[in-house]
Amino acid sequence: MRNVLNTLRVLEEVAARQPVGVGELARELGIPKSSVQRALVTLNTAGWIRPSADELTRWVMTSKALTVGGQVSLELDLRKAALPIMEELRRSTDETIHLAVPEEDRVVLIERLETSKPVRIIMALGHAFPLHASANGKAILAHGRPELVNRMLVRELPRFTETTIDDASGLRAELAHIRERGFAVNRGEWRSDVGCVASAVLGAQRHPIASMSVNLPVSRMSSESEEHLGAAVRDAARELSAKLGY
Repeated sequence: MRNVLNTLRVLEEVAARQPVGVGELARELGIPKSSVQRALVTLNTAGWIRPSADELTRWVMTSKALTVGGQVSLELDLRKAALPIMEELRRSTDETIHLAVPEEDRVVLIERLETSKPVRIIMALGHAFPLHASANGKAILAHGRPELVNRMLVRELPRFTETTIDDASGLRAELAHIRERGFAVNRGEWRSDVGCVASAVLGAQRHPIASMSVNLPVSRMSSESEEHLGAAVRDAARELSAKLGY
């Protein structure tokens, strides 16, 4: 843990003082030069810093920090824009509302609003869902870049429950159906007790940047509720997409 904390302190100090050398960092942080050097090697290997073009013994930040910072800023803007729409969706459905974003081959929960009902689906922010076995993930896949879909379909799809779609032809048919009606449904495909309907949030470039969902126990799902909740989340996602420039 100490090494991790020292590395983070060194990163912060490089950002504040760049270009900066080992000796100056050690003096400012009050840690041995050997510890600073190990931290610098780690950060350089990870792509966060690089030697200064003018002085190779001094260090500067790379653009990776800008990339990560920009993503954080985008996520904060997305949540700010989404919250009023999520509030209205929760009010009209009285079910738990999730906002999730794609991250490599999964979707990650970044915001949630809870239902007032005692029996509910509870998941922590930061929780990750599989793309092929969650409504949030399938909604994003249905509108995603072809290379993402193809990457999913050329490998084995993990089976989580008896209802998980784990074959390529079945998933392709499911994604076509989602595009046709504008929302995805999960009837216990990831966890047998979890039901969900979700719709993709599209950005200005027409690619999915998030998905919004209504989440409830499978015991409360029916054909009628799926259609009602699906239409509601589809309209909410379209409203957010328009708000974000789609």
